[in-house]
Amino acid sequence: MEQRFAGQSVIVSGGSAGFGLGAAQRFAAEGATVWITGRDEARLAAAAAGTALRPVAADACDPVAWERLVAEVVTTTGRLDVLLNNAGAGVMIAPVDEQTPAAIQESITVNLLSAIFGCRAVVPTMKAQRRGTIVNVLSICAREAWPGWSIYSAAKAGLRQFTECLQVELRAHGVRAGSLIPSWGATSFSAASDLPSLSPEVLAQAIQPEEFGALVADICATPPHLTILDATLLPLVQRIEPL
Repeated sequence: MEQRFAGQSVIVSGGSAGFGLGAAQRFAAEGATVWITGRDEARLAAAAAGTALRPVAADACDPVAWERLVAEVVTTTGRLDVLLNNAGAGVMIAPVDEQTPAAIQESITVNLLSAIFGCRAVVPTMKAQRRGTIVNVLSICAREAWPGWSIYSAAKAGLRQFTECLQVELRAHGVRAGSLIPSWGATSFSAASDLPSLSPEVLAQAIQPEEFGALVADICATPPHLTILDATLLPLVQRIEPL
């Protein structure tokens, strides 16, 4: 496999499974030193077992944990090239009047603030070295409207606008920021959100973690004078029916 990321350092939050692990494995296969983060130490250890991935048990919602992680990466390799903000969660899906304040706060924190904290932590290093790529993983819910998804959608739409503003802030420093908007994936999201499972036939045609990882790698390997601000990935089997 082409070593497009040889010598580079990459952080993947939410990297112990699903899309995050698929991306981490692809970066590592192409030569990068890759740190994966998550809150479940056992899942992280299992994901990294037998690989060169570097697991770090950390809460993406904790800005101090982000600062420690960036310090570790820079101390170890002297650089930080890519941040993939993939940490997020399927939380309570219900009409807004049935949401608890705690569920609302959790969704906004996990699906929006965690990525903002990650960007805040890596930007000083990337600005100083005048290079770096940030990819924030959103959801098709950032673009579409469905009943019960108002809080989650607000978090992801907010992250989309944050990313556009961040790119404007960083462009003069040679740093890129963009959003990747995936839809149905062969991940644990539906189960985590207490949604009906996809059939095996549909699941086989959904976005696979390795396919997601390949796309992320291609985005980050784009020539440094170009940026992909907003990319949407949909399986052909899915039909989008907005209200």
